[in-house]
Amino acid sequence: MIYHSTRNRGVTADSAQAVLSGLAPDGGLFLPAALPEFDAAACLSGTPEQMAVQILSALLPDIPHMDTLVHRGYSGKFTAPDLTPTVKAGDFTVLELFHGPTSAFKDIALCMLPQLLTAAREVKGQEKKILILTATSGDTGKAALAGFADVPGVGICVFYPDGGVSQIQRLQMATQEGANVSVCAVRGNFDDAQTGVKRIFAACADGKLLESRDFCLSSANSINIGRLAPQIMYYFKAYRDLLDRGEVKSGESVNFSVPTGNFGDILAGYLARELGLPVGRLICASNANNVLTDFLRTGTYDRRRELHKTASPSMDILVSSNLERLLYLLSRDPDLVRSLMEQLSEQGFYTVPASLKEKLDALFWGDFCTDEAGTRIIGRVWADYGYLCDPHTACGWAAAERYRAATGDCAPMVVLSTASPYKFADAVLTGLGASVPEDAFDRMDLLQEKTGVPIPRNLASLKGKPILHRTVLDREEMLPFVLKR
Repeated sequence: MIYHSTRNRGVTADSAQAVLSGLAPDGGLFLPAALPEFDAAACLSGTPEQMAVQILSALLPDIPHMDTLVHRGYSGKFTAPDLTPTVKAGDFTVLELFHGPTSAFKDIALCMLPQLLTAAREVKGQEKKILILTATSGDTGKAALAGFADVPGVGICVFYPDGGVSQIQRLQMATQEGANVSVCAVRGNFDDAQTGVKRIFAACADGKLLESRDFCLSSANSINIGRLAPQIMYYFKAYRDLLDRGEVKSGESVNFSVPTGNFGDILAGYLARELGLPVGRLICASNANNVLTDFLRTGTYDRRRELHKTASPSMDILVSSNLERLLYLLSRDPDLVRSLMEQLSEQGFYTVPASLKEKLDALFWGDFCTDEAGTRIIGRVWADYGYLCDPHTACGWAAAERYRAATGDCAPMVVLSTASPYKFADAVLTGLGASVPEDAFDRMDLLQEKTGVPIPRNLASLKGKPILHRTVLDREEMLPFVLKR
């Protein structure tokens, strides 16, 4: 299958090379020249693993033995037998994506990406080691580290904003074992870390800086199609659950409310729709960093604003990289996309044409939730339905409620729950009206005592683990750090 850059159709790769490269050499993102024909009904009849095999085989056909890769990626790693269970809470259905090895939705993709990457490396005869570079706002980092630790022929370096992740998220990364892993805090915010990684890719794009080194670069962020594609599966899985419970009839549309930062998770929902799943409206839920809300309402994307540190740090993002893919998919105009991305880089904002804004309006709806409002929702959802949600999920819940109130659209609603509440126990305890202990592990213990919801084993086991990664860098030091490896 031919993939090309969102900024230039002449920059091409097959699907295996697209996974290996991560970012297109011109700075764009890889997408299929045309989405494949796909039997959505047949996909819905399978198990989650079978769904993943069908979706990934269709989108990444140059990577063989997908059934084996999927089994290796998921078998024995999730506490839920069906990987991504759904739970009814009031009028909404919650899609729980936090039952993997790091208690975050990124596990669905990052249990698969090492399998896809190593298989693609073999297909392409790549002899050099692959160095994965990843910027994280909290959850991607640990999930990538866990997925790639000690994988032969692969190294990984994760950059996160210093002081910009929760205490538990930082401990998950700083205690990561593995001879092939590095973790660095970056002074600044997530956008500084993400921009630093993109600049490293740009500096190395012509190959000269890496000629004398024994590695080439790739990415575990959702800019890599191998990271994005596995996320499509759980939209099919959620729809199948609603069918099995008789809550929808075959072909009936379902709306999804998605806590969104880098726009990868919600873009997976759009791709599911394009593959034939009856996805209705995609509700883009943000926190106080509501750049996406403003974009969907006005058509102007403007990153020229203060980045707020919030209780939902995985959404503390002002440059949503995967939005570029959506702009291309809706316009099919690489010249337009390149121009918009240049405007964003040089001027800090862009405005899409009216015709593109109309297409966005027909598919997406945006809203945001402050920390204060999220705290109230955590308490109300627990009191009313006995469901414990984290701050990101609370943003999704808030946006879903506001969408229904504003539009009167009462189609079945699925709210994506992207992280365990125990990763953000301070915010959740506040929502429950409890005092918040200083120590992160005391917070988890208190939350379990008050709710009876078990602490995930992988989080409880962090207590007492030695800190292995203490490096803190300025953004300008990231490239020299990588080249010294």
